[in-house]
Order: sequence, then C-alpha cells, then structure tokens
Amino acid sequence: MIENEGALVMGIHYDYKSTRGDKAMKKEAKRKARIEQRRARRSSANPKESDQETMHDINKPITLEDLTNPDKN
Repeated sequence: MIENEGALVMGIHYDYKSTRGDKAMKKEAKRKARIEQRRARRSSANPKESDQETMHDINKPITLEDLTNPDKN
C-alpha cells in the first residue's frame, strides 16, 4: 500500500501466480498453432488419391498414340 496525501492507493503486484493462467493459455494456443501448421504442411506434401494416374482400359488395345501422346487421357 502506498500512502498518497492521506489517501491509500493499492498497487497491483504481478507475480508468477497471478499470470499463470494467461501464460498457460498462450502456450496452449501456440502449441495448437504449431500442430495445425504441421498438418497443413503434411497434407500439401502428400498428394491425394485423386491426383493418382488413371490406368489404361484393359479391354482396349494399346496403340502407339496411347503411348506417345501425353495430353491424351
């Protein structure tokens, strides 16, 4: 307590216990953000199954056009 011209003024003293909850919440948010970044990197690094090449129809004969034309699906 600080006495200021007869009036008492209470000072706020911060210590570890008073800021423990805030620090824990910030740490948890930081950890979750790191996990989300890792997930995003992994999902962008691994292509989905839809990007997989399609196989040639086995009932159709394979022609030279099928083998040499890269634009033909």
